[in-house]
Amino acid sequence: MAEPKRKWWQIILGIIIVLNIFLWATGRLYLYKALIYNYVNIDDLNLFYTRQVTASNGVPWPNGKDFNAKSLAPELRNALETYESVAFLVIKDDSIRYEEYWDSYGPGSLSNSFSMAKSIVSILVGIAVDEGKISSLDQSVCKYLPEFCSPENERLTVRHLLMMSSGLNWDEGYTSLFGQVTRSYYDSNLKSQMLGLKVVDEPGKEWNYMSANTQLLAFIVEKATGMSSSEYASQKLWIPIQAEKNAQWSLDQKEGSEKAFCCFYSNARDFARIGKLFLQKGKWNGKQVVSEAYVNAAISPAPITENGTPVSIYGYQWWLTNSRNKNVFYARGILGQYIFVIPDLNIIFVRLGHKRGEKGTDGQLLDVPVYIDQVLKMYGNL
Repeated sequence: MAEPKRKWWQIILGIIIVLNIFLWATGRLYLYKALIYNYVNIDDLNLFYTRQVTASNGVPWPNGKDFNAKSLAPELRNALETYESVAFLVIKDDSIRYEEYWDSYGPGSLSNSFSMAKSIVSILVGIAVDEGKISSLDQSVCKYLPEFCSPENERLTVRHLLMMSSGLNWDEGYTSLFGQVTRSYYDSNLKSQMLGLKVVDEPGKEWNYMSANTQLLAFIVEKATGMSSSEYASQKLWIPIQAEKNAQWSLDQKEGSEKAFCCFYSNARDFARIGKLFLQKGKWNGKQVVSEAYVNAAISPAPITENGTPVSIYGYQWWLTNSRNKNVFYARGILGQYIFVIPDLNIIFVRLGHKRGEKGTDGQLLDVPVYIDQVLKMYGNL
């Protein structure tokens, strides 16, 4: 019986060797990591190398006189608990009105922002334009990334990337093990993946949400400033807005590139500062961190269409909506990470957690209007 068993082990070993050779030859060794860790999680920080986004001279948010004096309505608490929230923070008139944590999280706990990082990258782009590092939003991507340049890619501009209208050959699907998004999350060479993309549809026309757009924007910021995304964010954003805690940004490899389309780790209180910066039209303590003109453009509907209909839900890497006749702009991540801003009422609120609502027939996430409506009822005097 020993001989047949040994034969089977030899066959299995041979299959493993062939599989490894195939994955190595096709650049898909990242699949092992994807299989081991499976679906993405808000606590993925320790799975990857990171680069610090440094805080300095942080100033805490003050508590309002009515801090946690109000109880959450049953509808709001049900939504927060159904979607497995870990943090819920409401700030009005620059003071904390409500704050609650679940699942061993607290005010300093780091959590993955996922695609809220896209809004952070948008801010970095705006700052780089203000400083003249990026000469214009209508500048060709090829100027900053010559290795990306090809006849079909020459027409792509920075603005096209910001508006999610690049026309690149990218599939934003999240469920396939072999998908482009899975590769970008687990692979160790983001530049190789991104610089190999091609423009296949006319840029600047149709809205099509792609994480690749944000990653290319980060590479442009790095090339234009001579700094990593984390270094630039530290100096030009995190320190100026007086964040209390250091943040972390996941890298594709040791000393590698930030996964700029996602994976900026911080806490609810410091995420809220991003909302305050844009609520104040780019100012912090009277100092213009990013220009008012850029902020206004970023939170206005992009002048493009989706399936022939003008886009009303997206600006420059920021989401837009309306509730009870109040305009709302917000950053959003795939597992229900949100920074909401209601300018008319001077309200910012942050929700972090493990799940989000499904998409409705209009494409709206079903949890978003619940959060906004309930906060308006609590603190909007409506």
